[in-house]
Amino acid sequence: MDIDKVFKALADPTRRRLLDQLHSESGQTLGALCEHMDMTRQAVTQHLQLLEAANLVVVVWQGREKLHYINPVPLHEIHTRWIAKFEHGRLDALHNLKQTLEGPQDDNANNKT
Repeated sequence: MDIDKVFKALADPTRRRLLDQLHSESGQTLGALCEHMDMTRQAVTQHLQLLEAANLVVVVWQGREKLHYINPVPLHEIHTRWIAKFEHGRLDALHNLKQTLEGPQDDNANNKT
């Protein structure tokens, strides 16, 4: 995966909006995507080409229709590499704080009837 292409594609608000549209309804044609954009069909095509180059959008031909689908794998890889590893420390700190404030929890005490 070329991470630079992914970040470049995500840097543009128009491309993020296209991804949002594909997330809400995947498998849209160019015409359907253009309905929600305030730009020419050619401009939308150029944005989609950058999203395809970054592997964020996958195209499937169905007869004469070209359907666009979101590919979440590059986003997941970014999350795993750049976000998830930073969350563990904070979650551990919150868990430790909760235990310190509430004291040790006895599971048997909560199950008494």
